[in-house]
Amino acid sequence: MKIAIFHNYLDNIGGAEMVALTLARAFNADVYTTNIDKDYIIKMGFEDVIPRIKSLGTIPKKAPFKHQFAFWKFRRLNLGNQYDFYIVAGDWALSGVANNKPNMWYAHGPTNELWGWKDYIKKTMLKVWQRPVFDVWVFINRILSRRYIKHVGVLVCNSKNSQSRIKKYYQKDATIINPPIDTSKYSNNGDGGYWLSVNRFIPAKRVEIQVEAFKRDGGDKGNTRKLIIVGSYEKGADQFEGYKGKIEGLMKFHKSNIEIIHWATDMELKKMYSECKGFITTSMDEDFGMTVVEAMASGKPVIAPNEGGYMESILNNENGILIDNISGDKLRDAINIIENNLVNDKDKYVKTNQDRAKKFDTSSFIEQIKAKINLTKD
Repeated sequence: MKIAIFHNYLDNIGGAEMVALTLARAFNADVYTTNIDKDYIIKMGFEDVIPRIKSLGTIPKKAPFKHQFAFWKFRRLNLGNQYDFYIVAGDWALSGVANNKPNMWYAHGPTNELWGWKDYIKKTMLKVWQRPVFDVWVFINRILSRRYIKHVGVLVCNSKNSQSRIKKYYQKDATIINPPIDTSKYSNNGDGGYWLSVNRFIPAKRVEIQVEAFKRDGGDKGNTRKLIIVGSYEKGADQFEGYKGKIEGLMKFHKSNIEIIHWATDMELKKMYSECKGFITTSMDEDFGMTVVEAMASGKPVIAPNEGGYMESILNNENGILIDNISGDKLRDAINIIENNLVNDKDKYVKTNQDRAKKFDTSSFIEQIKAKINLTKD
């Protein structure tokens, strides 16, 4: 079966992009996208997929123009009978289902900017004069997305969290297939003396809470804790550059124990997972949250907000801690609990988390996707 993958852009590699590239590798599929950064793709270990990536042309980096141009380009895309099946693996490529069938939409958000994040974006990221324009933009694109979803043959999503949003916003039922993690490539190499955080640098990730928790805390025994923040961002995009500047400003006087790494290779990232003391995330209402599962596959304890997809992967007080209404103080308290547990048993979380991570292994993901494609074909 000849398959094509649609993803809105590949110039910043996060969880959604990893899913698209994993699908392309598994099915030897072509990937249709817009903006491409080959260096990022190579760093994340998908160099073999690059020859099969096809750009529909570059689009603006600034939101919401980036989203709109992607929507428009995929709406115009008509590949006829070149492929047997189409998988939309990027929410802003959804419009591609109109002309390309049979198809599947693997929904992440879905289209958070139009629904779940709308009020947050409006209040925290926009100037007063921009807000009415944003409302009009949202109104139009909600109509369009509801129109396009009628062309979706098979609707799949990454979590119960996304499933409930799809039901609420689109009145559609979606099958859950959790995102893929190649658990065999992760390992535990002890405690390197630092906590790790891996994020896309956008406001919804709330990285400022992480800085707050570490910038004035030396731990219960007065020893300075170290935090490494791996934060990917799109160079030249205002929404990324602005948030990056904000975080760097907050930690200006705390560089001794907080380090930001803006890009790491796949090998470097797995090494950091394997050697960290534990993993933290502060993302708001995360769709699923692949990074916590990557940490689990490395046998590391995880701390996250008690919301979104984290509630599906983290077993509270078993393989990590879920925090209600997360704040810097609450995050610090959770870190203290984890560290005290590790003093009593340094291997407390290793086997529990590695076993838990296997539930989300790539092999299971691919088999479930294959089953859905075969059902559609029949």
